[in-house]
Amino acid sequence: MLAAIDVGSNAIRFLISNVEELTPEKPVKKNAYLRIPIRLGTDVFLYGAISEQKQAAFLDAMSGVAHIMRAYGVDHYRICATSAMRDAANGQDIMNMVRERTGLRIDIISGLEEAKILFNANALIRYTDVRSALYVDVGGGSTEVVALRDGKLMEAFSFQLGTVRILAKAVAPEERQRFDTEMRRLGEAYAPQCVIASGGNINKVAKLLEKRDGKPVGAPELRALHKDMQGLTLKERMDKYGLNAYRADVIVPALGIFLGVVDATGAKQLVIPKIGLVDGIIRHMWLNADTLEDRACPKDPLLGKAF
Repeated sequence: MLAAIDVGSNAIRFLISNVEELTPEKPVKKNAYLRIPIRLGTDVFLYGAISEQKQAAFLDAMSGVAHIMRAYGVDHYRICATSAMRDAANGQDIMNMVRERTGLRIDIISGLEEAKILFNANALIRYTDVRSALYVDVGGGSTEVVALRDGKLMEAFSFQLGTVRILAKAVAPEERQRFDTEMRRLGEAYAPQCVIASGGNINKVAKLLEKRDGKPVGAPELRALHKDMQGLTLKERMDKYGLNAYRADVIVPALGIFLGVVDATGAKQLVIPKIGLVDGIIRHMWLNADTLEDRACPKDPLLGKAF
């Protein structure tokens, strides 16, 4: 039994999977899945550090994760922290505190490693039968892009362009320009037939548009939804589309990023396999089982100490 935790800028995602029957062709089975909406990126992108209030909530979340892993009999785990924790001035201190209080080890991974975990772990094997495609993951703090040709990774990028960062007005103009320039170049170099899209927001879009079993989303459908949502208030979006408050704000900039990729590269449609970093982490651990000894689930984490 393996567990993967993605400490993102918008939320924490926690997946437990029994991998006894996992193969390169089969999707990761979800024995348990939990999304914890602690928006670490808001503090980091506005103030450069994670506040004491968010630190307390994060420690509570990690304590809960440790308890749940023990209850499920998890053998090994990996926790990957991405954009917000990378940028936080007190990120390392928070990770040290979590290690001391719970026994859990957290790895801060680069944006490029985040992108490559999915590809190298073969999580996209069922979606790379087209000659050329772009894999695009839009998160709260960053956007990862992988160029694929004949099922092979050609180039990988990470941009400091994410939904929470956009809402905080913390995207550097030069980073936006770099994103636009690289997307145009990738379009010219690879002429992608589709965008393989991932992230909580695009998964929600697939549900709203009633796209099942990987049925593609056309660019006009995406554009129409984006235009309609832009014209609504937060409350109106929640009411019309049945969105939670934590989704209703970030879904609009997420759609904007995906449309930016479509417009710059000429891709006509998006395929949404509903996979994410936690799926890639599980596969990566499964493929590298001989290196998991330092990822054993803590048998007696130090829980219950005062914060």
